[in-house]
Amino acid sequence: MSTESPPAEDLRADAATLFGALRARALRIAIVTAVLLVATFFILMFMPRVYESSANLLLEERGGSSASDGSTIDALIAGHIEQIISSDTLMAVIDSQGLRTVPEFNGTATGPLEALLGGGAESGSLDETVLRRLHERLSVSRDGSAAVITITMRSSDAQLAATIANAIATIAVERAAGQALADPVVATPDLQQIEQQRAKVAEADRAVANYRQPSGASGVAPDLQLTELNRQLTEAQGRRASVEQRAAAINELLRSSQPVEAVDDVRTSAVVQSLMQSRATLQTTLAEKRAILLPAHPTMRSLNAQIAQLNGQISNEAQRIADSLAAQAGIEANLIASLTDDLARAQSSVPAASPDNAELDALIAEARAQRDLLDSLVSESRSATPALFDMRIITPAVPAAVPVSPKGMQVLIAVGVLALAVQIAAVVLGARRERHEPELELVSDRPADSDDVVASLVAEMEADMADMADLPEPPPAVVLPAMPPELELEPELEVAPTPEFEPEAWTEEVDDGLEILAADLALGRARIVLIAGIAEGRDAALVADALVSEALDKGLSVCRVDAGSGRPSAVPGLTDLCADEASFGDVVHKVRDGLAEVPWGQTALLDRRSSRPATLVEALADIYEVVIVSTGGIGLNTNLPIFAGVPGRLVLARQALIPRSLADAVMADAASIGFNSVESVLVPGPQAAVA
Repeated sequence: MSTESPPAEDLRADAATLFGALRARALRIAIVTAVLLVATFFILMFMPRVYESSANLLLEERGGSSASDGSTIDALIAGHIEQIISSDTLMAVIDSQGLRTVPEFNGTATGPLEALLGGGAESGSLDETVLRRLHERLSVSRDGSAAVITITMRSSDAQLAATIANAIATIAVERAAGQALADPVVATPDLQQIEQQRAKVAEADRAVANYRQPSGASGVAPDLQLTELNRQLTEAQGRRASVEQRAAAINELLRSSQPVEAVDDVRTSAVVQSLMQSRATLQTTLAEKRAILLPAHPTMRSLNAQIAQLNGQISNEAQRIADSLAAQAGIEANLIASLTDDLARAQSSVPAASPDNAELDALIAEARAQRDLLDSLVSESRSATPALFDMRIITPAVPAAVPVSPKGMQVLIAVGVLALAVQIAAVVLGARRERHEPELELVSDRPADSDDVVASLVAEMEADMADMADLPEPPPAVVLPAMPPELELEPELEVAPTPEFEPEAWTEEVDDGLEILAADLALGRARIVLIAGIAEGRDAALVADALVSEALDKGLSVCRVDAGSGRPSAVPGLTDLCADEASFGDVVHKVRDGLAEVPWGQTALLDRRSSRPATLVEALADIYEVVIVSTGGIGLNTNLPIFAGVPGRLVLARQALIPRSLADAVMADAASIGFNSVESVLVPGPQAAVA
């Protein structure tokens, strides 16, 4: 029978008990963990190693082209990635590296490597097999938001992985360079047109100068001055447009968080070059560490932080360069304003060379129109020229020293931690279960949920007893005849047997009765045994001990009820149940496997008016194979009437000196108060030998 739920604080296992359980099983835990680690180590030894190498490509804007926005760079990088993983590029790598003869790629690999990398018989031609396997081991991606493409290759050979990654990067750069060769042809017609227009402007200026030149030498100086001023003005306007465009390109890249080192003004800076070299070194170290460390490793975080710091310094230097270009544009603007004023004054100071001012005005207008056309062509050419990009390898792939799979140390640590955690959890849960399991272990043919069984039985019995509330009170206690004076023993006197007593025959009869009762218990003929002592309550306890021992020896589950000792116990018992100070589950306590006990209780007196003891005994009989109740001695204060009506055997324990007539009288009185099966047995032990 399970006891009621303990208090919440009792659910916490005692620390000393837990540590003691762990110490007791420490050797077993260590052995099991070591065995698992060794087994895992041997499994890892037979697993194939997979190495990873990466090469980085930088996509940078070609000098002289216009700056492009972020969407253009994203689309360009995506196009290059698709080109790298295309069948044409991979077939070129297969041809250059001779991958058709490598077992890892041609499908002839066997053993654990084949199982890991998907070897075995495959359909299709040799080229299809090699191409498919190469594509499975290749990974091409963009490195963050930078214009960097990372080519990652995995292989069981570290050197082969690095070689293939570098070969793919080299072929990608060559193809990008071959495509870029056709880009200047697109802009060539516009440049030729601009050069032709500049020639027309120069010719128009010369015509104006020649027309203004008089027949003498007086007009030479003014005309030369006008020509020089026009040339200086044109050059200043071109320089201003150029620096403004370069400054705008740098600012646009900074606003869109794009790499600015592709711009010539930034890339040619000595400071930026030094920073780029430092960043390239850190990126190479990062690529090497990435093969053996996780992204959250402190070394990886430190390298990423240093690279980010260098990128910030490059951006700051680019902003400084953009500011200097803007300042240069302001200087050119001032120079253009000054040249424009000088040109106006020079033109106003030139005297007319001939009366045909209309022709001179026409020549001047033509020169001005040609110059305006030149400016518009230069502006349109700069705005319409597409952005041109070059690709180069910034970090070549190097053979990895440590495989990326399997990660031996991480796997061993995980197995060790998991083994320790599972075993410690099992020990802790076992210790808590042993400490907090119900005090009584039920052994019967009833279902395992004995709490529900007892509760339902008790509820039914209490309901039946409530219907019997109108019945008369239980019969009074049994009053036994007084002991004959001649049988009252003095401590040091021996009484000789009378002829009517015949102790030897009586003793033999009683001994057989105790053995027969034990046999009936083993056969299941008796489940409840009520024991009362004729002379002393101690006799009932001795007989109860003997029956409990016999039942346990035969493998029966036994519950012993103390209803007669009168000795208060430290735990709740029968008296507390009668006083409504404890529930049915509180008074049943487990002694050991197969044995439970209901003690006297913490309350000194037993309420004989309560029907709860009889209900408890009947419920226990449905759960245990044997229920033995010791009711103490027979007399005015006997507790035997409490159990009147309980279906069971009443056994009267008598000493060897008690005559048969007295035992028969007590048995008759017991039968009169409701006990149907009454018998007497001799008290085992020293009392049986007194004759």
